[in-house]
Amino acid sequence: MFVMPAIDMVATGKNIARLREAAGLTVKDLQDIFGFATPQAIYKWQHGTAMPTIDNLVVLAAVLAVTMDEIIVIDADLRARMSA
Repeated sequence: MFVMPAIDMVATGKNIARLREAAGLTVKDLQDIFGFATPQAIYKWQHGTAMPTIDNLVVLAAVLAVTMDEIIVIDADLRARMSA
């Protein structure tokens, strides 16, 4: 079976929170930057229950002054199941 790399959502969420704090930003700051009515999406990102969309990931990387690769944590040990 081919082992495909997969995103570790929980580790990525922790990474987002760490990078946000290192940049001196609050969840409210990100909420305002993205124009979200509530902070729930950002909390979901940080808890690993949801991922930012690609366009939001691009903005997040720019705001945090990092690359997208520095935000996303890849877990190459997870096996992605593909149906034929």
